[in-house]
Amino acid sequence: MTSSMYFSRGNGYMEKPHLGNGLPTYSSSTAVREKRHRQQYSTQWLTPISLPIPGVRTRRLRLMLPNLERLHQQSVAKFGRRRGPFILFAGFLTFLYLIFAIHRRFGTDDKSWPAPSFLGEPPTLVYRREDLQRIWEWEVAAGHYPSSRRIPDQVGLANPPPNPALPPLRSVSLPSRFRGPVATDTIGIGPKRIYLDLKRQPPDVAYPPRPVPGSVADMDVIMDNCDFSTGKYVRDCLEVLRLGGGLELGARVRRGKMDEWKYIYVEEATQNATDNAALTKPVFALKTQGEVDPSNEFPKKRGAEWEPHLNLSPPPKYVPYKDSPTVCDDENPRVYHMFWTGPFTDKPYLALLSFLFTQNLGLHLDPDHPDLNVCRPKFWLWINPGPAASVPNPTAVRDMFDQLKSNPWASPFLHPRFKDVIQFKLWNTTEQLDGVPELKEEWRALRDSLFNSGGYVEKIPPKADEPEETESVEVEEEEEEGIAAAAPSPTKANAKDDDDKINRVGSKSPSSYDRLSVILSDMARFVLCHRFGGIYLDADTILLRDWEELWGWRGAFAYRWSRLEKYNTAVLRMNKGSALGTFLFRTALKNGLDFHPMSISKYTKDAYLEGLLLRLPDALFDSAWLNTESYQRDRPPQPYFTEFADFFETPVQSSAAPQALGIDGFFKGAYSYHFHNFWWRPFDPSRNFPDLGPRFAQGERIARQSLAEASSTKLPEQPQEERVADDKRDLDWATVLKRTFESYVRGERPNMYGEWIKW
Repeated sequence: MTSSMYFSRGNGYMEKPHLGNGLPTYSSSTAVREKRHRQQYSTQWLTPISLPIPGVRTRRLRLMLPNLERLHQQSVAKFGRRRGPFILFAGFLTFLYLIFAIHRRFGTDDKSWPAPSFLGEPPTLVYRREDLQRIWEWEVAAGHYPSSRRIPDQVGLANPPPNPALPPLRSVSLPSRFRGPVATDTIGIGPKRIYLDLKRQPPDVAYPPRPVPGSVADMDVIMDNCDFSTGKYVRDCLEVLRLGGGLELGARVRRGKMDEWKYIYVEEATQNATDNAALTKPVFALKTQGEVDPSNEFPKKRGAEWEPHLNLSPPPKYVPYKDSPTVCDDENPRVYHMFWTGPFTDKPYLALLSFLFTQNLGLHLDPDHPDLNVCRPKFWLWINPGPAASVPNPTAVRDMFDQLKSNPWASPFLHPRFKDVIQFKLWNTTEQLDGVPELKEEWRALRDSLFNSGGYVEKIPPKADEPEETESVEVEEEEEEGIAAAAPSPTKANAKDDDDKINRVGSKSPSSYDRLSVILSDMARFVLCHRFGGIYLDADTILLRDWEELWGWRGAFAYRWSRLEKYNTAVLRMNKGSALGTFLFRTALKNGLDFHPMSISKYTKDAYLEGLLLRLPDALFDSAWLNTESYQRDRPPQPYFTEFADFFETPVQSSAAPQALGIDGFFKGAYSYHFHNFWWRPFDPSRNFPDLGPRFAQGERIARQSLAEASSTKLPEQPQEERVADDKRDLDWATVLKRTFESYVRGERPNMYGEWIKW
């Protein structure tokens, strides 16, 4: 213990000697040495720490780390008590970011320096303001903007474009002296709208009525009642969709006028269809003259040049349904597209069954006497039978149909009764990209980064025996059991025992996810809609009602990514050869062919084109999503899912609902349901085979035999009578939907509109 010397003061008390700073002095040099020894490491830039070594008790690992106390002292001494800690913290974050940046640049396949998040996302724009104005004018003139919502001010239109899909406004427009320098409205010159009050009419009161042919959904009304950004609940949105679409159960219990909830209308016939090309031609001619002031432009993508001025063809003439000479519009074909990789399973099987159960296909009529007043939609299922990076094969089409015929889940849809509404087509990446005018001359330069998802590129190692450039193989279109197939295509790669990401075909479990096929499908949906028109659906989508009024709405749309103001393109509607499609493909090309939904959101946001690709509320197509992310749980819809797995395994507390309510109690009013992957979970575990009755008994027996072999049990030679007591006691929602659709094909019940299938 250190000792101190004390002296007597004049008052008789002892006094400690001290220096001028008021600190006591010590007589022992030992205390000084001890103090210096304790402060030895605090005055240096590094300080040692020792960590135990697992399995070695006698030794410890010695590390030298920055001395935070020393750093703090120096920062305070140089910059003061307020700024010093802040500068020290900023330097620490910079050090961590530098380590991350070096790892991203030299330790990953991407080989690029990351952009600092605090600086915001880098711009993606490659088109001038002038071209963005032309895109808006083209889409409006084509009738692809049947909305009264305003065009963003930033677009800078000088004159309001005429809108043939919008009726004239009742109010008188403002005089020119009161208008602003920028036009944000369109001038309605279209036919008058008649909003429908759809009800069940006696004696047909057991089932809802089919939508009126040519009817249109007013997306402005839907957004007003369903937009999450304005605090609307999914439960309330589904009620509006249900009542406005005439899908309510039994008699209405709501009283009073429901004009605000009427969202389906028909257009009156007009004497003369508007020639939109003539209306917009002078505007286009004027806007191509001269150069635009660069200071008036939006931020351009770094390192990219402005795209040449758009060379757009005249927009198609907008013709209302009642003025159309045919019930089907060639410019806007009613085609559902779906992309599938690998062997056919119960997932596309159920998607096709839901298509047969809900859409107006005329299967209840005599095949020789279809309803000529109805445009029947078609379902094109695009199949890539091998890995996403597979090689072309001249016999691909024949191989595909051979596999479909032998597959019990696929073979029922080759029946001649479905040949006019379901078609299997073979996907070929080379042929499809060459078919897109905006890409065909340049996409091969990005072949090594073809699998780009959100800026992260999946590298594909080149094969030793692979030719330098893969050309599409010319194969004539085949007819197999009345099903048309597309021509050239890639097929299976050489079989390999390992299931790496390159050779993976389909997702068999959460740990073996086929990421390359998912990335390829992100691009495929835009290619298919731009080339052929129509609506793309992810394979984990189940249709829940007729989409007639969605087909009547001519605009492009996807839906909202849950709580985020981003797109989810699991449902995507685009018009064939549109100006919006040209913009998206050229922009994606200059951004590494990235078609991830988040990237698409960035493209349209940077260009102020979000209004042309409408972001519909997810209540229409993905009603459970907000609940699964802990939103709106105070007033959830029916059924109440807290996670997507509840669809396949209903919680015990609500396990009575699927059997008691059936499909009428499953998100009634929504157009579809998206169950988000779960490719490895069967819809009906106790009956995991197609159960379509005697007409398809052979396929059912093959599926049962496969299940028996997998479980090492022997299938009896004669089919045994099944007992209901052997079935699962509480059926899940996935099982109830599958069995409901199958009972319709077996002829045991009508579809959701009371129509019995006629074979």
